[in-house]
Amino acid sequence: MRELTSSDPADLDVLVIGGGAAGLNGALQLVRQRRRVLVLDAGHPRNAPAAHAHGMLGHDGINPLELLQRGRAEIESYGGLIRRAEVADARAEGEGFVVTTADGITLTARRLLIASGVTDRLPEIPGLAERWGRDVVHCPYCHGWEVRDTRIVVIGSTPGAAHQALLFSQLSSDVTLVDHGAAPEAEQARLLTAAGVRSVDGPVARVLTEADAITGVLLADGTTVDADTLTVQSRAEITAPFLAGLGLVPQEHPSGMGSFVPSGLGGATDVPGVHVAGNVTDLSAQVGAAAAQGAMAGAVINADLVMKDAAART
Repeated sequence: MRELTSSDPADLDVLVIGGGAAGLNGALQLVRQRRRVLVLDAGHPRNAPAAHAHGMLGHDGINPLELLQRGRAEIESYGGLIRRAEVADARAEGEGFVVTTADGITLTARRLLIASGVTDRLPEIPGLAERWGRDVVHCPYCHGWEVRDTRIVVIGSTPGAAHQALLFSQLSSDVTLVDHGAAPEAEQARLLTAAGVRSVDGPVARVLTEADAITGVLLADGTTVDADTLTVQSRAEITAPFLAGLGLVPQEHPSGMGSFVPSGLGGATDVPGVHVAGNVTDLSAQVGAAAAQGAMAGAVINADLVMKDAAART
């Protein structure tokens, strides 16, 4: 993927910010409608630590980076452009938008599709981040089949930990929830017991590994809990300061999972002409759902431009 330069086209129908599944599928919809589209990709895909992406019909188990590579090739085959760049500032101007990259390159676009995703913040437990996307997982639908029937320890650091433990109990008969600052409530505790989930007081002091594999966790009181797989809910944070220039303010998600930008049909935001897709607006969206949101946003944006241009000719 080439770096963005001042010689690249700067006057666009749609500028897509974010080159993951949502942004690329939105761009694919748009280039197939003969729109002038540029995708800006900062190069930090959320699922890069994972070797496989699941839940994508026809592509189950594909390497996430290979999926992106295929998507880029499809977009470029229709004349779309994809460039490496980070956005520093964005603002509305007239009937369109002006976007400035971190390298000082200015672009104009009639519409914006923001699919810049989120960044996962993990509890500060020694040894945890190094295993993220391998034997430290968070989603039963993304990774559950691969860790079925293993010894699973759920690190209870968020209010959703009990729910997470219940979901993983469908996949293994050996699930333990460790209280790491978010003890289950009485009703949750009752359901956990009924599902065969063991509850243990924490907190977790360190992740234990041997021969490049997790063996368990060390608790603050010095005891250990054996495990082959750790499950933890990350905090999903939007790291896109340019949103402020557009008047978009991320909100705290009711689930406590992190921050998001609310949206309506086709990812429409409160700012006319700005649409969002993927995890920036839906924290729980897997690759397939994010791609579907991008496709819908692309279709809605194109229809909006068609109607606007037709009205201008009357």
